[in-house]
Parts: sequence; C-alpha cells; structure tokens
Amino acid sequence: MTNMNQDKQATYAALDAWIDQHFDEEVGFLQALVQVPTDTPPGNNAPHAERTAALLQDFGYEVEKHVVPEDQVRAYGMETITNLIVRRPYGSAADGGRTIALNAHGDVVPPGEGWSRDPYGAAIEDGKLYGRASAVSKSDFATFTYAVRALEAVARPTKGAVELHFTYDEEFGGILGPGWLLANNLTRPDLMVAAGFSYEVVTAHNGCLQMEVTVQGKMAHAAVPHTGVDALQAAVVLMNALYAENTKYQQVTSQVPGIKHPYLNIGRIEGGTNTNVVPGKVVLKIDRRMIPEENPAEVEASIRAVIAQAIADFNTRGGYTGEDAVRVDIKRLLLANAMTPLPGNQPLVDAIQTHAEAVFGERPPAVGTPLYTDVRLYVERGIPGVIYGAGPRTVLESHAKRADERLVLEDLRRATKVVARMLCDLTA
Repeated sequence: MTNMNQDKQATYAALDAWIDQHFDEEVGFLQALVQVPTDTPPGNNAPHAERTAALLQDFGYEVEKHVVPEDQVRAYGMETITNLIVRRPYGSAADGGRTIALNAHGDVVPPGEGWSRDPYGAAIEDGKLYGRASAVSKSDFATFTYAVRALEAVARPTKGAVELHFTYDEEFGGILGPGWLLANNLTRPDLMVAAGFSYEVVTAHNGCLQMEVTVQGKMAHAAVPHTGVDALQAAVVLMNALYAENTKYQQVTSQVPGIKHPYLNIGRIEGGTNTNVVPGKVVLKIDRRMIPEENPAEVEASIRAVIAQAIADFNTRGGYTGEDAVRVDIKRLLLANAMTPLPGNQPLVDAIQTHAEAVFGERPPAVGTPLYTDVRLYVERGIPGVIYGAGPRTVLESHAKRADERLVLEDLRRATKVVARMLCDLTA
C-alpha cells in the first residue's frame, strides 16, 4: 500500500511538472481563443469553433464538428453554432471504466462599455490575462485541454475515456449547446465537469426563468395626452409590483450552502417612438432566479398573476375599458431548471477536493451558486456533474460580464493541475 501511494504521488508530481513545462504554451492557447470574438448576441460563434478545432488538431486530436441547423439557430435568436466533441478513449468497453465529459462554453455576452484594455486583445499584465471570456469560460477550454494532454503524456491511462465538449450556447440557455448534443444522442458520458471557478466545487445552482412582457397602450400626441393610453405609466405600475415581489423573496431562503433566496431583475426596457409622443408600447425583459427548492411552474404562474393584477389595477384606476384598456402579452424566453446534486457525483467531489487541497493549500467547499449553467442539462438526464475550473473565488473578482474581465494566470495553472490529477484518479 505504501509503494502504491508513493507511485501515485510520483505520478501527481509528474503531471504538475508537465503542466509547468507547458504553461506558456497553455497561456498562448487561451490568448488565441480570447482573441476571436464570440459576442452573443448576435451569436455568430462558428468562427471560434473553427479556430478551436484547428488548435486542437495541432495536438493530434480528432475533432468532431457538430453544426446545429441554421433554421434552428436563427429561430433561437442566434446566427451560427458549431459544437465540438473530442473523444479520447483509453480502454475497452468491458473494462468498467467511466467516460468523463469536460464541458466549457465559448459564447459570451458582448463586452459593453468601460474597458481600459482591448476586450479581445488578451493582454497580460501583472500576472493576469485580460479579455472578454478570459475567466468565463474560455479559460477552461485551456484548463481541460491541457489537463487531458498532461494526463496522456504522463499517466497514460488504460481505462475509461475522456471527452471534451466545447459548446456555444450558454448565454441563451444551453438548449442548442450541450442540450442539442445530448438530445441527438451524440454523447452519453457517465460523469461530467463543467467550467467554473477554482476555489470551490459547485454541486447545485439556481434555476432561471426569463420572460418578455409587452405592455400595449395607445399612442397619442404629447399635446393631447388624454387621447392616448400611456403604456409606460402602466409599465411603471407593473415594475413596482414586480419589485415588491423581490422584497417578499428575501423571506424565502434556500437550504443549499452558497444560495440565499430567489430574486427578480428587470434587465431591459424598450418603448416609445419619440419625445413628443405618448408611448403606445413598452417591452420589458425580466429574469427570475429560482432556488433549487422552488417549483418552476408555480413560479411562472405566480409572476403571470402579479403582472395580470398590476395591469388590471392600472386599468381600473384609470377607467380604461374596452379598446382603451391596456393589454399585456407575456412570452417565456428561457426556462432553465435548477441543478440539484446527484448521488453519483461524489467521486468527482472527493477527487477535486483532495487535489485542490494539495495544490492550493486549502480544501474547497462543495457549495451551490446563484448562477445557472449548462450542467443542469446533463444532470436532468441522470449524468452526475459538478462545476470546477480556472478562476477566482467569486464572479465579482473575475469581472465576468463586466469591463476588464481578467484571469489570474496562476489560478489557471493550479486548476489545470487539479483537473489532471482528478482525471488520473478516475481513469486508473
């Protein structure tokens, strides 16, 4: 037993050394990926998939390019999606080994304003790589790729398999990313790890309901406002009712560590035609985060009821009836279920915690996160999964979805070592 343990420790040390020796190359790989924009919307992500595939092929990997049909992508609100799978089998089907999928998404929200550096420059300053998606989650294209390369160069596994899943629909919900691969029976791993942050192992996350609410009034000249019905005034009543729900949500607490309570955000408002025109239409886009304990159908029904009551109250107070009554149309944009832990994820949790403690000097907690991710799509199909990868302790530190997103390169190095060690354990 002592000799076996010594052999394992020697293998872990060799994995670490290989990653150190190839780390500049890994950073260059990440820079090349950050430098190809994947703003979603508009969601023209096929060029990035082609670039990623070319880089992987340079390592001798066979890359499967799974192009989602254009009509599906356009109807979904994006332009192009090509999802990638790299399969690395190590043993026979009879060896009892498990197939472990490593998933990261290449699509990302547009950079927005306030950047002090080129969001696609991938500049390195003071040990940090700056750029949109440098932390979430192109970083884990690098983490996972180089963990697999180290595994094969050093440990030479003979059991099970590893698959790289690099997909391009996380910002819109994942249905045409991992969801499409799974629905089309293109993959069926036994375990999976998705891109995340390197200081915690995430085993649960919130669900998300996104809705588009169109408030329809009647346009009129601002000089004679009584001839119209102000859709914006109605929308204000509606928004106040929704924000009042947020106060109530604070009393609904989750039992999952890392997750607090539900909340609702009104993230986009569009309406009106001109300064001197009473707005005839206002469109709101809302985002409702659901804790794992909530029932999505009940949440949606509750929000619809709040909206209906707010508009009814506005019409009653204003005396608007018949054709003058404000109308509201509600369209669901996204329903992402919460992720709850499956019992089979324990080998992943144990291995990551053990090796993260060895590499980082502290044992990462297994927690939930208020984000929603693609992992739920695997878990919904009975595939145990966790979230783990390169990044800081919190989303806030990484500036993800904000200006000057950055990744501490030492976090990339250490997370790659943890993932390589974990794969070594699970393919032995």
